[in-house]
Amino acid sequence: MQVNVEWVDARERLPEPGEPVAAATYGIWPQDFHDRDAAGEDYWLVRPMVFHEVYIPMTFTESEDDSEYYNCFVDSDGIVRYPPGRPRQEHVTHWAALPSLPGTSVHEAAGDEARSAFQRVGDHRSP
Repeated sequence: MQVNVEWVDARERLPEPGEPVAAATYGIWPQDFHDRDAAGEDYWLVRPMVFHEVYIPMTFTESEDDSEYYNCFVDSDGIVRYPPGRPRQEHVTHWAALPSLPGTSVHEAAGDEARSAFQRVGDHRSP
């Protein structure tokens, strides 16, 4: 299967709130980066993220930060990134809507619907 991706410049338009996206992130690896050879180098990479109008991180202790973040992208590790021109040294330059599940027009399926959709795309057995 082949998927066409349409990248959107994050300075021109942002995704819908709660939308999972592929986000192109530009930044510089910190000096204490675990890969010492890459420390201090520029990077531009794609990561799955979710766009939020308001993001309030879950806090587990009272000592954790209870900040609110606005119009930001958040990855699975809870790292907050902004479009260009906002605070932070790394930012999301472009984003793209994630493709739908193979052979469908949806991004998620559950239960019998998931099993049926999964089996329709080929001779697969449920994992």
